[in-house]
Amino acid sequence: MMRSLWAGVSGMQNHQTRMDVIGNNIANVNTTGFKKGRVDFQDMISQQLSGAAAPTTEVGGVNAKEVGLGVQTAAIHNIFTQGNLQSTGVGTDVAIQGNGFFCLKNGEKSFYTRNGAFGVDKDGTLVNPANGYRVQGWMAREMNGEMIIQTAASPEDLVIPVGSKDPARATQNVNFACNLNKNTPEIPEGANAAEVARGTWATEFKIYDSFGNEHNLAVAFTRVNGNPNRWRATVNVDPENADYTQTRVGLNTNNGTTNEFYVEFDNMGTLRRVTDSVDAESNPEGEILLQTSFAVAGANPDYDENGNEIPHRQTFNINLGTIGSMRNTVTQSASKSSTKAFAQDGYTLGYLDNFKIDSSGIITGVYSNGTNRRIGQIALASFTNQSGLEKAGDNTYVESNNSGAANIGESGVAGKGSLLAGALEMSNVDLTDQFTDMIVTQRGFQSNAATIRTSDTLLETVLSLKR
Repeated sequence: MMRSLWAGVSGMQNHQTRMDVIGNNIANVNTTGFKKGRVDFQDMISQQLSGAAAPTTEVGGVNAKEVGLGVQTAAIHNIFTQGNLQSTGVGTDVAIQGNGFFCLKNGEKSFYTRNGAFGVDKDGTLVNPANGYRVQGWMAREMNGEMIIQTAASPEDLVIPVGSKDPARATQNVNFACNLNKNTPEIPEGANAAEVARGTWATEFKIYDSFGNEHNLAVAFTRVNGNPNRWRATVNVDPENADYTQTRVGLNTNNGTTNEFYVEFDNMGTLRRVTDSVDAESNPEGEILLQTSFAVAGANPDYDENGNEIPHRQTFNINLGTIGSMRNTVTQSASKSSTKAFAQDGYTLGYLDNFKIDSSGIITGVYSNGTNRRIGQIALASFTNQSGLEKAGDNTYVESNNSGAANIGESGVAGKGSLLAGALEMSNVDLTDQFTDMIVTQRGFQSNAATIRTSDTLLETVLSLKR
């Protein structure tokens, strides 16, 4: 009878543990990124009243007689099923779709979480604003003019320099893709201004010097009299100030003596060749790059070989496209002259106004000058046994002896999920399941209490035998 008492006690104690876990699950039904717990039971050691006997020639085998001594908690599992995603519209909120954890740092101690409710502190560091833990990832670094993120390096604090400057950049390349109307009339000798206008297709585009000042790049294409497939192009930077800018164009660095060049097309209307003012010809294939230079007002002067001051000149390339191609190339067809220079790579000074996070965790800065720059990338961690992680409070986990070491890398690699900015992962607690488990747990607790009461009644009967 004493065995049944202690079995009932163990049942009540372990059902209370299960109720504690259920209560914690329900309490965290609205906790961002929370993962519910589950209790598994197993029986305790049994007392053997008699052992098993093997069959003999006379009788069959006899099973062992064992009395169980109660129940014990086998494990309390963390269930890492995906929680629903809730849109928040906040750019620093990030949810994980699939496996993985965000990496956080408090000093040198590492924490891992599914809660992506992040923010930026006064220093621009991306943090969990609830506890100040710093989000880990990789900062972009400039290499050969490009912002490169090296995800093979050790993770570091992510800093978003809101309000930082993006220095002005001088235009280095201008790409043309205009069509020149085959039916444009040729300009006769001694033509008046109206006839010249009818035979010319003029384009204009904004470019920038090293200070970030805007300049007007004007290129006028005119039909050459006597050659139906040849056009003369005249280039001027800031035409209203052409005497100062002294625009020069050439196929080679030192060949530009005037601001003119000639474009020839084949009978298909595709680019055939280009010649400059010193009759240098382009290569028979490949891209056509014309080196163009102009004097920059307000810049420190340069000096010639005699030590005399000369205006500082800026050089950029005019890319007319690829010989024989119709794609993103100057062409000649019997349709209206159209389009102009479609791209240039210069810009003025800008400030970081905003940033966005994509599905791979890359943080891109949006500057007031219209440029976008990679700032960094959020790191994700995965574990061989994520259920082996230990809870550390604040909705975080730490490594344990059975979780395995953190495998830190970028999202979408080695089983890690993707990221969704402007959303948060909700708790994966299902109230229907929890209330059902609560009922079962309650009945289990009551049943074990009834076992103790019944055993007590039996003991009372035994004690009354001597009366």
